[in-house]
Amino acid sequence: QVTLVESGGGLVQAGGSLRLSCAASGRTFGTYTIAWFRQVPGMEREFVAEISPILGRTYYANSVKGRFTISRDNAKTTVHLQMNILKPEDTAVYYCAASAVFPTNIEVNYKYWGQGTQVTVSS
Repeated sequence: QVTLVESGGGLVQAGGSLRLSCAASGRTFGTYTIAWFRQVPGMEREFVAEISPILGRTYYANSVKGRFTISRDNAKTTVHLQMNILKPEDTAVYYCAASAVFPTNIEVNYKYWGQGTQVTVSS
């Protein structure tokens, strides 16, 4: 069982930066792939980035590659998403999620989800 809580969302101007955090509880956190997804109202949830449990291998959606960086601290059971050069199209609710599978950008493979944090980028 893993519980995930996101934080760090907010309002930022285009070109700015935000750092999202995903705090996890659960003894097995270090064995899970952690990913960030995002969702705009009326749209399907979209994969953003993932990081593997041990080696910290990462994958990114093409839309964020070079601008976003995912990292994890297994000792602190926390995953971060550093978002730079933000664009209005990055506006969404951002969710972190945990999966026993790696690599995977498929939503159904993620068993545990946080409640989400809103990111709004103004133009």
